[in-house]
Amino acid sequence: MTLAPYACHAERSRGRLVAEPEHPLRTVYQRDRDRIVHSTAFRRLEYKTQVFVNHVGDHFRTRLTHSLEVAQITRTVARHLGVDEDLAEAIALAHDLGHSPFGHAGEDALDRCLEGHGGFDHNVQTLRVITRLEQRYAAFDGLNPTFETVEGLVQHNGPLAPPVPPFFGELATAFAIELGGRAPIEAQIAAIADDIAYVNHDLDDGLRAGMLAPADFTELPVVGPAARAVAQAWPALEPNRQVHETVRRVMDAMVTDLVATSRTLIEGADPRDVDDVRAAGPLVAFSPEMQVAIGAIKAFLQRRVYRHYKVNRMTAKARRVVSELFEVLVADPDCLPPRWHQRCDEPSGPRTIATVRDYIAGMTDRFALDEHTRLTRLDDVRT
Repeated sequence: MTLAPYACHAERSRGRLVAEPEHPLRTVYQRDRDRIVHSTAFRRLEYKTQVFVNHVGDHFRTRLTHSLEVAQITRTVARHLGVDEDLAEAIALAHDLGHSPFGHAGEDALDRCLEGHGGFDHNVQTLRVITRLEQRYAAFDGLNPTFETVEGLVQHNGPLAPPVPPFFGELATAFAIELGGRAPIEAQIAAIADDIAYVNHDLDDGLRAGMLAPADFTELPVVGPAARAVAQAWPALEPNRQVHETVRRVMDAMVTDLVATSRTLIEGADPRDVDDVRAAGPLVAFSPEMQVAIGAIKAFLQRRVYRHYKVNRMTAKARRVVSELFEVLVADPDCLPPRWHQRCDEPSGPRTIATVRDYIAGMTDRFALDEHTRLTRLDDVRT
């Protein structure tokens, strides 16, 4: 595929912090993507919460399946906008690597625990994972990602407004990233594909969990017309197929709108290279009508799914588990496994706090629950 002039071209990459020889079979962006897929952090996403805790059902989305769905949408849009699919996919696959256990509930709890110590942000943690915490390669810590992958993850949600997280500042200095600029189109696509994926699969999972019913879709923009079209075309269709057919059409409508609108924006800006993209406004976006529709769907999900009493119960337990783990381990770092303990200083010291942050953030839901039991239950004899 011939890339557009405004794409990130692998042969023009600004490279990695630790220089490596070119690979005869794969571009630098392919290698970034492949290292992410083979990372320990990526495998752990299988047992990290998206909305529903992993053990409540086998068919609900996890952070892993969510990331795969984001990557699939990202590749489709990247291909139609003429940019590098491998770089876009790498950013999409990596974007949730820094998530703590139990989804946003776990992140909120860890952020509160770290108040006064830099807080916790899963986007910042993702960058820690790929630049430091993965311990697989002989020549470097992390995955030694390219400039463009780091830039895309730092700024995929738009230019950073001050105050910039200190770790982002360190990376910006090391990679010479202009923090006031816009991310390349590959990263902009991954950011919006994230929205498309979670809006659609949370509708599906909400139905599966019994929190929603197909009748609830009637007045929703985009979703309601799709549901009515399916019912008219197949009036006797069994419910599960009806739901899937509806969600499929909603996702297709969003992606189609995104590609058409983005093409218009790109043509209007006429970027000659990726530096023009960095200096421009957002070039990947929905139409105003679709933005309003997606806002309405998100508000509906917030009311009916994310604030459902069953989700609230899980959220309360998750916050307690994360908070108690943090409290115990910071006060007594001798309870940490040896390879983590060696990174600590005194109890509640700055290195201990940073180590416990990284240890808890890397946990799966299942491991966090088991570790909490081992550390807090006197009748549990496991070590």
